[in-house]
Amino acid sequence: MNYSSHSFKPITHLIYDLDGLLLGTETLYQKVNQIIAQRYGKIFDHSVQAKMAGRRTQESAQLFVELLDIPLTPEEYIKERYALLYPLYANVQPLPGAKELTQHFARQGIPQAIASSSIRYHFELKMSSHPSWVSCFDHFVFGDDPDLKQCKPAPDIFLLTAQRLEADPRDCLVFEDSLAGMKAAIAAGMSTVVVPEKTSNCQLFDQADQVLNSLEEFEPKQWCLP
Repeated sequence: MNYSSHSFKPITHLIYDLDGLLLGTETLYQKVNQIIAQRYGKIFDHSVQAKMAGRRTQESAQLFVELLDIPLTPEEYIKERYALLYPLYANVQPLPGAKELTQHFARQGIPQAIASSSIRYHFELKMSSHPSWVSCFDHFVFGDDPDLKQCKPAPDIFLLTAQRLEADPRDCLVFEDSLAGMKAAIAAGMSTVVVPEKTSNCQLFDQADQVLNSLEEFEPKQWCLP
């Protein structure tokens, strides 16, 4: 799985999703959601996971309780979820190639940002074991940013990030792992590289400029990057 839909535009600024792209949190979310679903005699599968991926906490919580018909309010589900998740966050590891690629671009002086539907406090918990890595990024936009109106799949988060980077959206390349994230990046007029979860149907991402198995496969020269 490594294809491109057309020739690439020269890129000057890079924007990354966080969960499932830079950090291996998706397996944690999957595990925790399966535990909660089982408590109510339900099965949490990949189709539900795909619908929840990349969305704000409240939105994904609403989907979880509705799609699985679980007798919880979204708020009650979120409380159960965090009780299970918080102790696991400190041990989250970077996904293959993530740290190396972003550190390479930081050394080359390429402006980089993280645009995540996650809230800032959760980002700080997840990155607590990787303080030096955080310094590779120039800006961070999270789901609880006061200037953010709509989250993915709306383009707002990427347009706001480009604004903070003082970049033209057409010069930005977005790295994503979710369908909602890919749609948001395309709607923002940006180029997109998707690294889907291994269980995903890759045909869903045929609108992306490039689909890779991991960030280790990314070749900067194809995008006129150092």
